[in-house]
Amino acid sequence: MLDRLSLNYQTRLCAVIGNPISHSMSPAIHNAGFAELGLDFAYFPCEVDDVKAMLDGMRAMHNFRGLSVTIPHKVAAMQYVDEVVAADRVIGSINTIVKQDGKLIGMGTDGPGALKALTDAGVELSGKVVLMLGCGGAARAIAFTLAQQSGLAELCLLDIDAQMLQGLASDLRTHTDAEICAETMNDGTLAAAMARADLIVHCTPIGMHPKEDATLVPAELFRPGQVVFDIVYNPLQTRLLAEAEARGLKTISGVEMFINQAVLQFEIFTGGPAPEEVMRRVVMERLNQ
Repeated sequence: MLDRLSLNYQTRLCAVIGNPISHSMSPAIHNAGFAELGLDFAYFPCEVDDVKAMLDGMRAMHNFRGLSVTIPHKVAAMQYVDEVVAADRVIGSINTIVKQDGKLIGMGTDGPGALKALTDAGVELSGKVVLMLGCGGAARAIAFTLAQQSGLAELCLLDIDAQMLQGLASDLRTHTDAEICAETMNDGTLAAAMARADLIVHCTPIGMHPKEDATLVPAELFRPGQVVFDIVYNPLQTRLLAEAEARGLKTISGVEMFINQAVLQFEIFTGGPAPEEVMRRVVMERLNQ
């Protein structure tokens, strides 16, 4: 637990903003990392509706170093920072803000974190059809990262929000060479896409605590050889992953992406290497409680 008595005017402050935020394990993972390295940093959760006001406050506080940005602010936050890293400007969402020389710089670690999770699991993307469910902020980052991988056969997007869906599809077609398909999600389009998909990447909050009993994909749509990656990390095994595993499929928990992206954020905030094993242990202990 963070020792409040140890905080002083030199303590570098970091936070995670979103709504809701009570489920976030970011404070636990980052504070454990700071403690392990003896760094004078502190990280706390903030439930935020007004992103602009939060970022104005970050500018005003000299010792405020960084922010993690989560649902639903990953897209909106871009308009209130001073600069966005070029690659993430194209993506159109950010999950990390760092203050450098008084300026707020926005960037993303979701895409690299997701790609590392897939690579570490031995997933081969060349020649594969990827089905992405959901087109929100994290999905945008992951979609661009995967679309930039050479040899990908097709990236298929499904979402119930037609405007968000077509916006992401248009941006991907403009800024990448990947073959993109995009359809409004319903029972028919989901079944057709599942019949073709080699890798399913679930990027919606469905199945997240406290609604663990929910899933977007009926178990009968799974077919042998598919890989299922759910970016939800709480619970550790969502219903989607449990049903895919029961059918004999390779599954990847969102905890892998979460740890990867948090390690990258930690290194951006502190300027040094993260104690990855300590951070992983803290997350797994919390999820297994």
